[in-house]
Amino acid sequence: MNDLMWATLFHLGRNFCGDNAGFKVGDNPVTSFGFKKMEFDEAMWREATERMRKGGVNTVVLDLCEGVVYPSHPELAVKGSWSADKLKGEIVRLARMGITAIPKLNFSTCHDDWLGEYSRMISTRTYYRVCSEIIADVFDIFGTPRFFHIGYDEETASNQTSYLFACMRQNELWWHDFLFFVKEIEKHGARAWIWSDYFWDHEEEFLKRMPRSVLQSNWYYGRRWEGEPPERPYEAKRLAAFGKLDKAGFDQVPTGTNWVPPYFKKGESNDANFAGLVKHCRKHIDPKRLKGFLNASWSSVLNESRRKRVFDAIEQVAAEIKGWNAK
Repeated sequence: MNDLMWATLFHLGRNFCGDNAGFKVGDNPVTSFGFKKMEFDEAMWREATERMRKGGVNTVVLDLCEGVVYPSHPELAVKGSWSADKLKGEIVRLARMGITAIPKLNFSTCHDDWLGEYSRMISTRTYYRVCSEIIADVFDIFGTPRFFHIGYDEETASNQTSYLFACMRQNELWWHDFLFFVKEIEKHGARAWIWSDYFWDHEEEFLKRMPRSVLQSNWYYGRRWEGEPPERPYEAKRLAAFGKLDKAGFDQVPTGTNWVPPYFKKGESNDANFAGLVKHCRKHIDPKRLKGFLNASWSSVLNESRRKRVFDAIEQVAAEIKGWNAK
């Protein structure tokens, strides 16, 4: 129990949903990248971290995006981005509360609008240099975290149909760039951590080529579990991935959510997902390879309208910690 990560996902920046995020008619589509101003309710964030402390939630995965002024590339910052020193201070504050901060930067071409113009230079010498420099900046800020989440999810054409600029790597280029990031993370003394959805449609090559050093977060957001008919055909594949990854020897941090998938009926909640995930994965993942659980509300820390979903995600993790201790 003491070794498990009980984690929530928070977004310091918001430019992770494609280069149409924040775009308005009249903006220049060549030079416009995402939201131009940081919107992060610090009072709400402080209250959220206090709830984490009280509930025993010991890890926060902090998606940095454009929320930090990277010393090597300050041009990626927006109005209100935190300085490196401010983020360092926040990491220390969290540590004093018993909460470990894990850095996250998503390098999937589906979620890299935070890279600005460099997001349109994929797989070039400039791209590799810039990404390497930013990763080094993050390590300077965080010290030597155990893990560094690099995202790498949903890099498909179907996930970018509404984007101003759609780009996807595949086959050898996907692997080349992915292994580049793994090497960059490992040379700083940490382990790379990814979303595992590439496994769903590339199982054979994933099992053959994915380094076992890479921490896996397979994600499942449904309401149906083992023995029940899935609500969508693809969900059976996603649910089965936990057991398959375990048998293949991967360490895992299964991920759930209280975000409501689009196929839910209006007014339905997804508040039972995380509890179901913990129960399922406790059964199907060897304790030696189960490194924790992550609950992702997929809600930015903006204002009162987001408050309930953010705080509910924390409370769901806290409830499972109590239940785990009682068993």
